[in-house]
Amino acid sequence: METKPSLSSLERQEELRRFVEQQQRATVAQIAEEFSVSLATVRRDLDALAERGEIQRFHGGALAARKAPPELPVLQRESEQAGEKQRIGRAVAELIEDGETVFISSGTTALEAARNLRSRRQLTVITNSLPVINVLTGATGVEVIGLGGMLRHSEMSMIGHITEQALAEVHAHKIIMGIRALDLEYGLTNDYLPETVTDRAILGMGGEVIVVADHTKCGSVSTACLAPVTAMDKLVTDSKTSPEFVEALQARGIEVIVT
Repeated sequence: METKPSLSSLERQEELRRFVEQQQRATVAQIAEEFSVSLATVRRDLDALAERGEIQRFHGGALAARKAPPELPVLQRESEQAGEKQRIGRAVAELIEDGETVFISSGTTALEAARNLRSRRQLTVITNSLPVINVLTGATGVEVIGLGGMLRHSEMSMIGHITEQALAEVHAHKIIMGIRALDLEYGLTNDYLPETVTDRAILGMGGEVIVVADHTKCGSVSTACLAPVTAMDKLVTDSKTSPEFVEALQARGIEVIVT
């Protein structure tokens, strides 16, 4: 297939993107031959596509981007990877000491961590998640601080300006953060920009950042960039996560706990 001379650079890049998606993996030389363009042109086009998150770049070629599918509402996700999430939740709870102040974000995996903290003593939990508040209601050794804000109905969480103002007034020893997608190159990403702004304020609270993500989240990319992978201190995931992915994070100085 030859690229038409009249194609603009954006049109050519779109054709290249489709080709990479169809092939799943393509080298610069293959693409140059397919489209009858120079190697330098292919490299520039691939770099531009990679910057927009439309492909994954590697030395000498490109891979189709692994996009995270649209996320279901929180109550519908509880049964997905339930066993993995439960094991992750138990492992996270073991990282929390009595007497600490902990922030727990929204999301079903973070919620599993909250379920395993009900028996703690002198624990303070700050959260913007209504399900986390419900789970910890009646736990006599846990003081719960719920943040106000605008309700995001699908997540049953509080986000927005009021939430971010409240976050500026508190500090946590540890932050338990759920995430939509996690990629070595594109970092932590979410699928809803207003929530991402609130999540950045959560990361700014200080303290150790513990990201919780099952294997389906690892190696995928969503719409809104939250932070690079180095923003987290620890990742707690399950045994189905690729060993190569785990090793690459460890090489960046991130502790990975596999359940």
